[in-house]
Amino acid sequence: MRSLPETSRPDAARTRVALASIALALMLAGCGSRPVEHATRAAAQPDTLALEPVTADQLLARARAPGARATLVNVWATWCGPCREEFPALVSIAKRHRADGLRVLFVSADFEDQTLAARAFLAEHGTPGPWLLKSGPDMEFINGLDRRWSGALPLTLVYDSRGTPIEFWEGGADSSRFEAAVAPLLATTAP
Repeated sequence: MRSLPETSRPDAARTRVALASIALALMLAGCGSRPVEHATRAAAQPDTLALEPVTADQLLARARAPGARATLVNVWATWCGPCREEFPALVSIAKRHRADGLRVLFVSADFEDQTLAARAFLAEHGTPGPWLLKSGPDMEFINGLDRRWSGALPLTLVYDSRGTPIEFWEGGADSSRFEAAVAPLLATTAP
């Protein structure tokens, strides 16, 4: 990542970079190491189970696209413990409410050399598509998706049928939290 010289960077930008660095360090400390067993399973997966690279702008366009009563965006990584812990609840809600108008976008924040592990993880959990992969510089993606986001994983965003952000939270959640976030939106009459 190329940065402006320290003397020409505004104080606010320096503060954001410092906070992002701290958040990344905390995130890595809290999420644990990446699971090696998934890389082994990934070798057996067909190439058709691809992760589609997506920038923050492209992800927002998908989240705000018409055709869903609610859209839940979850940014996760295979090496993140809280992400792995909440994942079965996410897959369950995605499958259970797809016919009700829920669109779930699973966005891997895994590094490029971890895509085999990410694909294996998604396949192992029977995750419905599309499967997306964060693309572009980290800070550009973080700030582009939501300025409130510190960069911590997992991140969940919920949008209504008009693409208006309704919910935002960092950190893991359980089935009841996901359900509470989307149920009122799915009860609406217009997709």
